Amino acid sequence: MDLDVLFLGTAGSSPSPRRGLPATLLRRGGDRLLVDCGEGTQRQLMRSVGLVELEELLITHFHADHVLGLPGMLKTFTLRQRERELTVFGPRGLRRLFDLLRPVIGRVTFPITLVELKPNEELERDGYRIAAFEVDHGGPGLGYAFVEHPRPGVFDPERARELGVTPGPDFGRLQRGETVGGVRPEQVMGEERRGRKVVITGDTAPCDMTRLVAWEADLLVHEATFLDEDAERARETGHSTAAGAAALAAAAGVEMLALTHISPRYAGGQIRDEARAAFDNVVVPRDFDRIEIPLPERGPPSLIRASDSPPQPIVEPAG
Repeated sequence: MDLDVLFLGTAGSSPSPRRGLPATLLRRGGDRLLVDCGEGTQRQLMRSVGLVELEELLITHFHADHVLGLPGMLKTFTLRQRERELTVFGPRGLRRLFDLLRPVIGRVTFPITLVELKPNEELERDGYRIAAFEVDHGGPGLGYAFVEHPRPGVFDPERARELGVTPGPDFGRLQRGETVGGVRPEQVMGEERRGRKVVITGDTAPCDMTRLVAWEADLLVHEATFLDEDAERARETGHSTAAGAAALAAAAGVEMLALTHISPRYAGGQIRDEARAAFDNVVVPRDFDRIEIPLPERGPPSLIRASDSPPQPIVEPAG
């Protein structure tokens, strides 16, 4: 099952010529989960994977840079005569946000379901779960952990033959957890293998909850709005420095740290260099970069630069 994270908007509170406002697309098999929807997100989607009919959207908090892309995207869905339901998840206050946006959005052609999540609430999906957790940004705010279910161990056909199991359908039954002719699955299956974990924080100061949730994650996507020289400003505004995010990643034992929410006052290289003093495997993605997360036994996560797979041009619909 393919799993990757596509960075649609990596800027902080204001865009720059090369970075759009916050939006991140997690793709697992056929699932497409959009986290945040900053201004211009629909255009970023058109420039990369197309404006797919997303089924689920997760909002981390309600600051303008994370939600102002919603009215335009929902309006475009209506102009395309969308009929499929869209479910929007977010922290306490989500329904009030949509009440305020309703005059701007106007009539829509499809049902919108709003779900206000509590910290530590989980959503079960096919093969994985989405866990919401509280972050430290001075108001209702959530991060999201995407955690795959454990996978069965590797089947040992030689051991199964030794125990008298005939190759064929009985091998499949054992791998599905059934007992065959007195042979139990645990006799022929290796140890259970862990699934993958991706954690996306949204805006936050470094906090213990993020460290606990991100423990041994394959990928932690954490904001780094400031450098350490502006640490006091970071504390005042509930944001992180690159050094603070990296120290948290090291304490959590994550495989890779991706830093986003980059202020135009800094270059990406400055952010990366400060973070690498505390944690080695740091990347600072640009818009349209993606990180592929293979199964653990197939290698570590890897950053694929957009220059290696340039975004497709926008194709305007006829009419």
